[in-house]
Formats: sequence, structure tokens, C-alpha cells
Amino acid sequence: MILYIINNDNTVRTEEHTIKDLYTGVRGIAVNILNRVERTDAYLEKLLDNELKRREVTPQDKALMYEIVHGVVRWMGRLDWILSGFYKGQFSKAIPVLKNALRVALYQILFLDKVPEYAAVNEAVEFVKKLQGQRVADITNAVLRNIIKSKNSIRYPSPDDDLIGYLAAYYSHPSWLIKRWLTRYGREDTERLMNANNERPLLTLRANKLKINELEFQSLLQSVNLKYVRGNYLNDFFKLQNLTNIANWQYFLDGYFSIQDESTGLSVRLLDPKPEMRVLDMCAAPGGKTSYIADIMNNTGEIVALDKFEVRIDTLRKMLERMQITCVKPEAADALEYQTDTLFDRVIADVPCSGLGTLSKKPDIKWKKELLDVRKVSDLQYRLLEKASSLVKPGGVVVYSTCTLEPEENFDVVKRFLSAHPEFRPDSPSPFVNRDLITKDNCVQSLPHKHKMDGAFAARLLKISET
Repeated sequence: MILYIINNDNTVRTEEHTIKDLYTGVRGIAVNILNRVERTDAYLEKLLDNELKRREVTPQDKALMYEIVHGVVRWMGRLDWILSGFYKGQFSKAIPVLKNALRVALYQILFLDKVPEYAAVNEAVEFVKKLQGQRVADITNAVLRNIIKSKNSIRYPSPDDDLIGYLAAYYSHPSWLIKRWLTRYGREDTERLMNANNERPLLTLRANKLKINELEFQSLLQSVNLKYVRGNYLNDFFKLQNLTNIANWQYFLDGYFSIQDESTGLSVRLLDPKPEMRVLDMCAAPGGKTSYIADIMNNTGEIVALDKFEVRIDTLRKMLERMQITCVKPEAADALEYQTDTLFDRVIADVPCSGLGTLSKKPDIKWKKELLDVRKVSDLQYRLLEKASSLVKPGGVVVYSTCTLEPEENFDVVKRFLSAHPEFRPDSPSPFVNRDLITKDNCVQSLPHKHKMDGAFAARLLKISET
């Protein structure tokens, strides 16, 4: 790449470097990833995975990189509010390298106690100097040192004068989302929800009962001194502190457990699959729900698992092989075009959605999604639910599910479907999930601040007659 460097006399010189040469060290790599998050549509996890494949990184550095990158994206609203108050000019128009170097340093200053303030400042200054020269490095130094001097007196918008502005800056969420949640939940629950979204996520594991029972799995965790708590609502889920190298653990490679949030199990429990049934998972990859269905069915019967993209089906196949699941038939196919001669006993439509229930794990979603995205995706969701209804036999069950909190993607879709399909009726979730998770509309909804898991929605629909 050609690097344009501003000299102290405001002239510009150019130097040619590779990205890998310039963005070295944990913080340099973090800045590079954040630059890409800002200028592309790619999601954070994909960018992190791609970067780690290109470099040799120790487990300790990997953990720190995850912490910094996720932390900066999670708290970007607050970081940018503070930086805008100390940056001379419009911070939003600063060059990406400077913006993200300042964000990384400020995140360390505000949120990472083990990083000395002077070290965060010096590292940012040297990094910016290498990429943009002394003049921009001096700006970096001045901004960060002024913040450190004033950090105990930083002011946010007054909640009395500008509640939305205050919540957006302090809790680091987009204004459009805050307005919706205030209307729906009120101020207290909205603040609790945003606090939950901003927490570092726990790592949740589901024991693969095809290979190990719950007591044996607990003994396994205890044998390596991993502290855990059981799932709040599902006993075969176990919550641990986040470990970035868990996928390298031999017990994971041997298929003793999967990594999946407790919320993903709710729709599977609602589906209530039985051994020897024929089940369709319409949007299956990466396969967490598919594997849980197979577990409950004791690896018997048949589960057809669809995904539109072959690369995602390959990921699903690897997971099935790792967990020694043989009753699943993966198929690369568009669910909307799928045809079968034999109808299914159960169909689960875990549809594409905005993902706004998963912000603690995927904080970049809140900055990449807009209200229009929520409204646009509901038509696809409705068509997938209609397709699911055509593939289940009379007396069978369709479960519609998402990982979002937004009504347009959840009950609104179900309500629209039921009004057009009298051959279906809503079926009570109460035999299958805890009553704390059941809504007034007789659906299932988990909320991060209330249920200590990702936000997810599910509805159980019973086919009572032919169309």
C-alpha cells in the first residue's frame, strides 16, 4: 500500500509498505481490524478470524486483541463522545487510523485497569507516528493527555434536557434503537438492557449427551478447574468466563460439547422433537440447533438441515462429524425453493434476522443495522414461515424463531401468518419452557437483562388440518 505521511511543515511524503508491516503488535492489529469494521460491511467476528489466520498470535495476545476490539466497538458511542470533546475539529472526519488509535488507547485508559495510562498513550503516539508522522502523533498525545487530566470530570448530555442524547453517549447505543426501547420497555428497563448488552459475555457450552451426561460433563470441567454455573433455564447448558482458546481444547475437538448460548436451546425445546421423527431445519448452519435436535432425538430418525451456501454446509458437516452425529442430512439449498415428497413431523424456521438480541457477543450489529433493516427483513421472514408451513404434516409442529427483540420480526410475523392460515393455531409453550419466558401473546421471548442470556424469540404453531 502507499502511505501518505504529513510532515511537520504540512508537506506530504509517500512510503510503500504492506499492511502486515505497518499494523504490528496487538494494538496495531486491533486498529487495522477496526479500520475495516468502519469502512466495510463485514462483521467483526469474520474480520477477527481472517486476521488471526494470517498471523501467529499467542493465546495471551489473542485474548487481549479480542478484549480491545470488542471493547472499542461495544463502547464506541461513549468513546467518540469523549474524544469529540477534546479533539480540535470534527472527530468524526478524522482519518480512520487516527480515530481508531485514539479509540483503542482511550478504551484501555477507561476500561483496562492492568494497562498503565502512560503506556496506552505512548503506544498510541508511536503507532500513529509510524503511520502518519510527528504532527499527527503530537495531536494524539495532546488529546489523550488532556483526557487523562480531566477524566474524573467528563460530562455527558443532561438527561433532563436530552434523554436520548445522554443514553446514546453514556450507554453507547444508537439513538434510533434507544427511542424504540424507551417506548416499549420504559427508561429503567432500557438502561438495564443496554447495561446487559455492554457486559463482557460469558462463554456458554452445551454438553453433547450423545457422548457425555451432565454429571460427567461437570466432573470434566472441575477436573481442569473451570468455574461454571448451570444454565438459568436449561440444565444441559453451562456458563463459564470467556476463554478464547476453548475451540482448541481436546474435549471440544472430540465432540463432548458445543459452544452455543442458552437462548438457542429455547426454540429446540419448543419444537419438542421425538426419537425417530422426521425433522426439517430450514436455516441450519452453523448447526447449534441442529445438533441439539439430534441430541434430543438420540441420534435417530432423520433431520434434513438446509443452508443456502455450500461453505456454510461444509461448516455444518464438520460440526456433525466432530460431535459424531449421523442422523442429519445436510443439503445446500435455498429453503424457499426446497421440495420434498414426504412431509415432516417437525419444522424449525430459525430465520435470518437483525440479530439485535445478541449485542453482548456481536456489538458491531448495533452500529451496522438501521430501522429500515428491521422492516425490510420481515418480508423474507414471513415467506420462510409460509414455506415451513407447507412442509409439515397435519398434526405436526412448526417453530418460528429469531435472535432479535424487535416486534416486526417476531410476533408481528406470527400474527400475520396466523391471520392468513386458519389451518394453524398457536400452541402453548408452557409444557416446554419456563413460564418466566412466556409472553402475553403465548410466545417465548428471552431478554438479556432479565434472563441472563441472548435475546431470542420463538413461537410454536400446530397444524390442525390440511390447507
